[in-house]
Amino acid sequence: MSISRRNFLRTSGLIFAAGALPSWVDELEAVEATAVDKNQLADLALSTAKRLGASYADIRVNRYRLEYVTTREKQVQQVGRQQSFGFGVRVLVKGSWGFVASRDVSADEVKRAARQAVEIARANAAFQAKPVRLAPVKKTTAQWKSDFRQDPFDVPIDKKIEFLLKINETALNVKGVSFVDSEAYFLNEQKFFASTDDVRTEQYLVRSAPYFDVTAVDAAKGDFQRRASLGAPRCAGYEYLEEYPWLEEAERAGHEAVEKLRAKPVEPGSYDLVLDPTHLWLTIHESVGHSTELDRALGWEADFAGTSFLTPEKAGKFRFGSKIVNFFADRTQPAGLATVGYDDDGVPAQRWYLVKDGVFVDWQTTRELAPLIGRETSYGCTHADSWGSVPFARMPNISLEPSREKVSLDDLIADVKKGVLIYGDGSYSIDQQRYNFQFGGQTFWEIKDGKRGAMLRDVAYQSRTPDFWGACDGLGGEATYALGGSLNDGKG
Repeated sequence: MSISRRNFLRTSGLIFAAGALPSWVDELEAVEATAVDKNQLADLALSTAKRLGASYADIRVNRYRLEYVTTREKQVQQVGRQQSFGFGVRVLVKGSWGFVASRDVSADEVKRAARQAVEIARANAAFQAKPVRLAPVKKTTAQWKSDFRQDPFDVPIDKKIEFLLKINETALNVKGVSFVDSEAYFLNEQKFFASTDDVRTEQYLVRSAPYFDVTAVDAAKGDFQRRASLGAPRCAGYEYLEEYPWLEEAERAGHEAVEKLRAKPVEPGSYDLVLDPTHLWLTIHESVGHSTELDRALGWEADFAGTSFLTPEKAGKFRFGSKIVNFFADRTQPAGLATVGYDDDGVPAQRWYLVKDGVFVDWQTTRELAPLIGRETSYGCTHADSWGSVPFARMPNISLEPSREKVSLDDLIADVKKGVLIYGDGSYSIDQQRYNFQFGGQTFWEIKDGKRGAMLRDVAYQSRTPDFWGACDGLGGEATYALGGSLNDGKG
């Protein structure tokens, strides 16, 4: 699930060539976005919906910006920029949802959308088996800005190109490296939310995602090996590109891609695994993150990406992992891709445990999902990826809690007689209930009698979620903790 240019553009639907849009288009949309009186439009939408019979209504007026640069070796391949500005109105009538969105952010269009959303909800009510009930939310008026020091949209394109080409040059200077791709994505969300529950929030979020991929080729053997970057995308500004050691990692990636050509294949068998956070984040995402989504457990997600083996009655009872395993969800931690001030229901960001002392204890919930399991509060997991998308449950930042002791990577390796150390995410497969899985990685190192040995290749491990986490018998300390993440994910 590492970001690639082709996959990201396919999932986001944004494919355009360098210079496809003149600069005045961006400037015009920026003026339109700032000139709109969002509070006035909110009053109009909410009052119209209430007058027509809605028991609840909300409106999101959002502006999204995307900028990307992609390069290969010494060439710039693409430079792209896109903006999207619009609104979405969501209403409840007789316990059923109606939703209408539009890119025409005007008073007349907002009224029309509110009327149509009520009509849709009323039509849906005829088929609603169980009326929607929302968990309460506190009255709120707030503004929130993500943690960044340098807005990447204020940084010249030339500087970003120079950064990527320097990465390419550094990797290509390693003898044996044949190809290098690099790219940088910058995303900005400006989100306004208002509801009939007296909640009004404005948020400004910036995310940065550099990435590179190094390839070494052995023409004589007809073999090639890759090593992609390990730095995760972050909710951070351009300072991330300047402070993370990208050039050192590019050089290391070059050497490791060449070394993989000579590495011996792993012998099939049982091994102890020592998993770096650059690898472990994806295993957590797939086996823990998706399995603890309440909508999956209730069967709402079955059509697209499956359900969950964690059925509702297992909360507080099911042994998910060993006693040292604690997983927490957190929408407040700095640099997390899912970090916000408020979700798209207007619920404040918060932190909570999903697994405590090895026992599955709680879910990811929204205002709509929480009452279905007898809860009166939401954990704030509602999200929409666009003003034109219906909001629904999406994953928060999820982490394996590190040891309270000062345990280093060397300490973990020292306790292993026969094992494999894995860095980076690779291929993966997991079943429709998030139970049986297989994961690969970027680089693999043999562990023998407590010492790191030679590089391996062709490594993948298989297990079942509770068996895997139940076998966890060692944790790195706080200094080994790192938060990973992905800009795209299949759900809905």
